[in-house]
Amino acid sequence: MRKNNRIEAVILAGGQSRRMGGNKAQLRLGRRTLLGHARALGAALGLPCRVGAKDRQPGLGPLGGIETALRRARAGRVLFLGCDMPFLQPDLVERLLAIDAPAAFASVRARVGFPFFLAPEILPIVEARLEAGDLSLQDFSRKIRARRLRVPRADWPQLENLNTPADLAAARARLH
Repeated sequence: MRKNNRIEAVILAGGQSRRMGGNKAQLRLGRRTLLGHARALGAALGLPCRVGAKDRQPGLGPLGGIETALRRARAGRVLFLGCDMPFLQPDLVERLLAIDAPAAFASVRARVGFPFFLAPEILPIVEARLEAGDLSLQDFSRKIRARRLRVPRADWPQLENLNTPADLAAARARLH
């Protein structure tokens, strides 16, 4: 059962950013840092927003950040945003949040990813996956029978995430 009907956003920003060569969250794209873009999205959605920069159990990828965030959840659903998706727009996230389910992921070509939301009651399943060493977000989404928002091709550019210096350079060119 849900704690309540409220939604809170958590920006996962605790990754090691190895391919980028530095902390992605602090890189600038236009007038904002990448983290600033994610915070602005949370504000545009009218959601309380926290940054998940330090996982309770480091080195476990997104599932480690999910576990930490769900332990701290104060709302009935937690929206997970990546700090490296500066082109994501409120409309797409609102379509995701309109799904009445304990879990839903954005999906492109049958693969799930950010953004997604989870209800805190899913925490025991996250813990079991971590204990088993199964860190796959794809497997996790199937295990919890998460709903999927099939993102139309026209919206795919919103889901672009920046992982390398070349990705950042392309994003900067896209802004100009």
